[in-house]
Amino acid sequence: MWGITRTRYADCNGSEASEETGIVLNIGGVIQVLCGDVLNRFPETRLAELWNTSKGCLEDLSSLCDDYDSGKGEFYFDRDPDAFKCIIELYYYGEIHIKRGICPICFVKEMEFWKIDLYFLDDCCKGDLQEAEDELAEIAEKVQTILVDREGDPSARGWQCFQMCLWKLLEKPESSLSARVIAIVSFLFILISSVVMCVGTIPDLQVEDAEGNHMEHPILEAIETTCIGWFTVEYVLRLISSPNKVKFVLSFMNIIDFMAIMPFYVVLTLTSLGTAMMELANVQQAVQALRIMRIARIFKLARHSSGLQTLTSALKSSFSELGMLLMYMGVGVFLFSALAYTLEQSHPETMFTSIPQSFWWAVITMTTVGYGDIYPKTTLGRCNAAVSFLCGVIAIALPIHPIINNFVIFYNKQQVLETAAKHEIELMALRSSEACAEESGPHIQRRSVGVASGVWDNAMRSCHSDTYIPLLQDPRAGVQTPSLDRSFDSS
Repeated sequence: MWGITRTRYADCNGSEASEETGIVLNIGGVIQVLCGDVLNRFPETRLAELWNTSKGCLEDLSSLCDDYDSGKGEFYFDRDPDAFKCIIELYYYGEIHIKRGICPICFVKEMEFWKIDLYFLDDCCKGDLQEAEDELAEIAEKVQTILVDREGDPSARGWQCFQMCLWKLLEKPESSLSARVIAIVSFLFILISSVVMCVGTIPDLQVEDAEGNHMEHPILEAIETTCIGWFTVEYVLRLISSPNKVKFVLSFMNIIDFMAIMPFYVVLTLTSLGTAMMELANVQQAVQALRIMRIARIFKLARHSSGLQTLTSALKSSFSELGMLLMYMGVGVFLFSALAYTLEQSHPETMFTSIPQSFWWAVITMTTVGYGDIYPKTTLGRCNAAVSFLCGVIAIALPIHPIINNFVIFYNKQQVLETAAKHEIELMALRSSEACAEESGPHIQRRSVGVASGVWDNAMRSCHSDTYIPLLQDPRAGVQTPSLDRSFDSS
């Protein structure tokens, strides 16, 4: 057998001496000595196979390790020694944990090399592995999106090509100068429409019709009609050019766009039906409600603001914390409003006439607003108000930190993903230039490689992450799904 023999004693006095055989491993320059009995606990692993290999099978030995030093009796492996410290935990503890600072996807490749199944990876580390794989998938998706925006689909012809160009013009402001101009114009129309909607409610700027009713000034109405016309044309063109119509219609931001446009045409339809129709009270209330729905267009600003989009995504990921906040507030409102109603019944001038009516007082007290329109007049009632105030502060403060933390994590993650995607595109450009240099000749090749290395150094200096390894293998082969051969430092 390959290995060394060493003596093991049962206690410090040297009693019950026994011999056991082990092997010496050189893992990237770090010496490790493992016993054969320990390795045989998992016979299907590479180290167990190495231990059970006989002396004469040199071919089997070369397939199991990178090199063997017969003089020192060392088996050499050109692997990461830090990752191997995690690997040997399997033989002693029966499970493996990924230490901090080790890329989960690189560690999976280490486990594959040592022939260890992912089953032995602890559940807590499997979550980190899944997170890293999701990040790689997001980077690959962003790279694919950037490539499509820059180069388009080479197989597109005719109407598909026009549809793609129109989609980039309306949805991708960073794709060209004209697309950026359209985005700025759309942003200005949103601001103008919102300002007109607010200014139109000022009584001094309103005019009276033949019946003496106040209505918007004709100039403001004309500006509003122009803005709605722009929104309508933009929505229709985006719907026509959308590659997935169903996904486009069901998108949250597109629903907001539709809600901002729809009230204008509904009011216009009701108005065109005649004066008799508009005299109905229910119809007038419906028209006023539809006009109020125009405030939905302010959410269109989120389409042109990455900060608002990040905030929306962070709130989506904080639904559990927000639900916890509402639960705390609901329980507190019900409890303190019932106590306030009960304690204030003895006062002849009580303001708490019922428990539902006391809900309003409990809400404004627990949220520290305190309008003062309803307040307790008894001593016990004031004590109850003080307790409800303190409980409200605690209930609101508890979920705030997790929500802020979710926002910071999501924002930093987006920054890292965007940076990694941009560097992937830069690396693809460098590969393409090197391929062209190889076709042009050795002299041009050396010059191209020198320029490319300088560009790459600048790119790496601007990178926020510590480790970056490309996801794409061939710049001319398109975007590929990230495999376990590629690593991304999720920390």
